[in-house]
Amino acid sequence: MNENKFDLSERLEDFAASVIVLYNNKPLSYAGEYLAKQLIRSSCSSALNYGEALGAGTDKDKINKLRISLKELRESQRNLNIQSKANLFSEDNLSKLKDENDQLIRIMVTRIKNIK
Repeated sequence: MNENKFDLSERLEDFAASVIVLYNNKPLSYAGEYLAKQLIRSSCSSALNYGEALGAGTDKDKINKLRISLKELRESQRNLNIQSKANLFSEDNLSKLKDENDQLIRIMVTRIKNIK
């Protein structure tokens, strides 16, 4: 993950990139492939929607984009938990991603609350 812990854009991009790297060279079962593709989509979507929020013209539009980003982060969290419970990856491989995902969710919730 990136050294700059305070740049949310960078952290979201780094999180998505870390997910991609994890699955890039791993042979997968049907379930593993299904969950990997979905996790890549949701983690990338959270970063992309955050980028859209930064360019939003109104607070209402910004909150909407942030909520979409939060929804995608929560989906990523569920996905990682399922993969962990199904032993598709060792906990060592997933623990950093799960921790970063949790931190990003907390930050996003705070950002949304601060706009309201």
